[in-house]
Amino acid sequence: MGKYLLIESRDPYEYGDPNYFYDLARDLADRGNEVAFFLIQNGVFPARSGAKPDKIGELRQASPRVRVLADEFSLRERGIARDATAPGVEVTEIGALVDMLVEDGRKAVWH
Repeated sequence: MGKYLLIESRDPYEYGDPNYFYDLARDLADRGNEVAFFLIQNGVFPARSGAKPDKIGELRQASPRVRVLADEFSLRERGIARDATAPGVEVTEIGALVDMLVEDGRKAVWH
């Protein structure tokens, strides 16, 4: 079993290619890997509760093992309150991302 960190910085409502990244997270988790999906910059837009389409809800329903995290600073800069995030989204500081990036054996992919 591998450990993956997928970092999404693009808004899937503006660009079509982030959808591939959501699929990759699901596929990796379905193969038994540990997957952390970290939303940063404009990638946090789907973390809003009630966002349509519900990219986070779809990912969590398809692969509940995927750990979804959102950068608190990115949320705040975009006017999204911590308590206004979708169920299953862990709001965290950028330090958590740094810790995961240097974690032994974790493969990171930034999009």
